Amino acid sequence: MLKMMFMSSVLSVLLLGLFPVTADIPPPSPPLASLVGVPIAPPAESVVIKRRLSASGVIVVDLASGQTVFGIQSDIERPMASLTKLMTALLTVENHDLQEWVTVPKDIANTPGSVAYLPPGEQFTVGDLLSALLIASANDAAVTLARFHSGSTEAFVAEMNARAKSLGLSGTQYANASGMDDPRQWSTPRDIARLTAFVQKEIAIRERMALKGTVIYGRSGQAISLTHTHALLRARNSLVEEGKTGTTNAAGQCLVSVVGKDGHEYVVVLLRSQKRYDDMQAILISLFGTSGTIDAPVQDLECAQGGGCPALGTSRSGLTP
Repeated sequence: MLKMMFMSSVLSVLLLGLFPVTADIPPPSPPLASLVGVPIAPPAESVVIKRRLSASGVIVVDLASGQTVFGIQSDIERPMASLTKLMTALLTVENHDLQEWVTVPKDIANTPGSVAYLPPGEQFTVGDLLSALLIASANDAAVTLARFHSGSTEAFVAEMNARAKSLGLSGTQYANASGMDDPRQWSTPRDIARLTAFVQKEIAIRERMALKGTVIYGRSGQAISLTHTHALLRARNSLVEEGKTGTTNAAGQCLVSVVGKDGHEYVVVLLRSQKRYDDMQAILISLFGTSGTIDAPVQDLECAQGGGCPALGTSRSGLTP
């Protein structure tokens, strides 16, 4: 009896070391396939990527089945930069008509980081602000939409975290609507892939993530040109269907891409990459046997928000760092 009690105590200690005790243990995340509304599929074929990737966090998910075919530290929490804006976009389209008019806050010029230079006091539709958010990764659009929806960015962040919990994104926490560095904001490649797969249901988001660029108009007629920050979309890579970038000092180069060929689609997430488009080229070759044709040079022109730009140049593969 004493021996059994001793073994039970030892086992308890070991389990405590493996599984930290928390006050509130979240329920297990629902299968990704259930989020995107597809039946559970047979196991997808794993992908071997022979070239070393510079990203520290990577996941490649078969969009049809929701199954992971490749991953590197895909459940480790990291800063996510402007990939945050996927949740900002989701809350916006779930709660507002795209034709609603929104007034840009008077203090919007104080918004740090990447902006579309929205004129204070001007009005834009929700749809146009969504375009600025997802195409140009505009922080002033994120702040404008957050305040419009919730009255304050703090209230909007609370809704972001509640929505993340409802989607089973247990490795994600938000602290702002734009993605600026904050020690209270993080996610994992897996959670971001799950969110990307889920927002495919929203045509308004999907269409804007696929646009090379567009022009938005204020109610007074003022035009603002937007260019997509995803370099492979700007170059019209034949395999890249949608994308979203993020770049900050803490997060490094982050990238979400929906890629496909012959009707077979994948979600690719890169966190803390050094050369995100080199990484994407290696992944595309492994998935499809080709890196895809392009109509223009692939140039990564997005600088770290809150920091300086790295020197831009052409790498050995023809892609920029």
